[in-house]
Amino acid sequence: MLTTELQTAAYIAAAVLFILALGGLSNQESAKRAVWFGIVGMFLAVFATIFGPDVKIGLVLITMLVIGAIVGVVVARRVEMTGMPELVAALHSFVGLAAVFIGINSDINPPLLATNAEKIIHEVEVFLGVFIGAITFTGSIIAYGKLSGKLGGKALILPARHLINIVLVGASIALLFMYMNHMGSWTLYLMTILALILGAHLVLAIGGADMPVVVSMLNSYSGWAAAATGFLLGNDLLIVTGALVGSSGAILSYIMCKAMNRKFLSVILGGFGGAKGAAMEVEGEQIAIDADGVAAALEDADNIIIVPGYGMAVAQAQQSVSELTRKLRAKGKNVRFGIHPVAGRLPGHMNVLLAEAKVPYDIVLEMDEINDDFPETDVVIVIGSNDIVNPAAQEDPNSPIAGMPVLEVWKAKQVFVSKRGQGTGYSGIENPLFFKDNTRMFYGDAKKSLDTLLPKIAS
Repeated sequence: MLTTELQTAAYIAAAVLFILALGGLSNQESAKRAVWFGIVGMFLAVFATIFGPDVKIGLVLITMLVIGAIVGVVVARRVEMTGMPELVAALHSFVGLAAVFIGINSDINPPLLATNAEKIIHEVEVFLGVFIGAITFTGSIIAYGKLSGKLGGKALILPARHLINIVLVGASIALLFMYMNHMGSWTLYLMTILALILGAHLVLAIGGADMPVVVSMLNSYSGWAAAATGFLLGNDLLIVTGALVGSSGAILSYIMCKAMNRKFLSVILGGFGGAKGAAMEVEGEQIAIDADGVAAALEDADNIIIVPGYGMAVAQAQQSVSELTRKLRAKGKNVRFGIHPVAGRLPGHMNVLLAEAKVPYDIVLEMDEINDDFPETDVVIVIGSNDIVNPAAQEDPNSPIAGMPVLEVWKAKQVFVSKRGQGTGYSGIENPLFFKDNTRMFYGDAKKSLDTLLPKIAS
């Protein structure tokens, strides 16, 4: 068993490693090292907690640890990168549920507290921990359902939805005062039910186009739930870790909201991502092109930009994209990638896939770095993207994504869109780009289409 001093030292070391991990994830070249910082930090944290002075190691604890470790390894090995967004949402739900259970357990078996002030603080910690945890739990489950396709991507807009949210929050605050006045544990349980409904309603009211922001926001919620749990358990590391996750998730959500021209409060309150009125009618037709036509255009092009989206992830086409990039660069062509902050269904989704496929970091550029270059670009290849290249964001004030900064690919000389069919995709928003005169549709599964194209590019 560890002494209190050794446990504290391990907690400090783990906290430092977590901070280094977060800092390293800001750069692709240091990301791998950052992940190892996180792994070592978590190992230290778990080890120091299990063998700490206040923990009794018994059959139940050992059994749960073994089951959790096995499930974690199996899930990590089986889940593809395409399934990472919903996996992250599912993991957030576990954090929320843990906070609910720990808070209710602390109410059933309250610690011995010396002063009235300590009792008041404890009651607030219990209530807030359960409240945030319950919202995180059901919100994450709904997010999982939407990301996995088990639930529709359209926003569920109920009449007076904001009034419903206000009533639920107001009732929860009233129950807090009743709980602190010792009117019974039923107040805590009723608030838990209200918070579960609130969490589900908040995320149901968010459209599919905005799900990357939701994942980030739920990440923040799970962090604050963990911090509240840390206060309940008197665990300093859990408080620090929860605060790191909560604050970093909130900052990332704010950055993503700016990238999508959303208001931060709208994310918290829900009910955004839906249409504001009748959308503009799209004129023209989608014109298809085959692999020979794309290859001929690429042979004549000097400047090429590739814009990947979730369709690339679904088709697992990143290796084919990498090979195409290698071939084109070997012919002396200037090939770069344009990455929108919310491409895919998870922050940094495309960056991870391209890094996995060994695409050089220095040619993977963010939207702000590359958007001004499209007018001088000969060919843009869009792979499975819809909203992030949608000119309706600038041209249609009634579009659900009106005002959202997008990659202005339509300004290039030629645009080829790799797409499975003529549907509107996950978010259900029509894209006028597909009907423009300089756009050609390269239909088919992204990987199969690119594999057909590759032999036609002379080495």
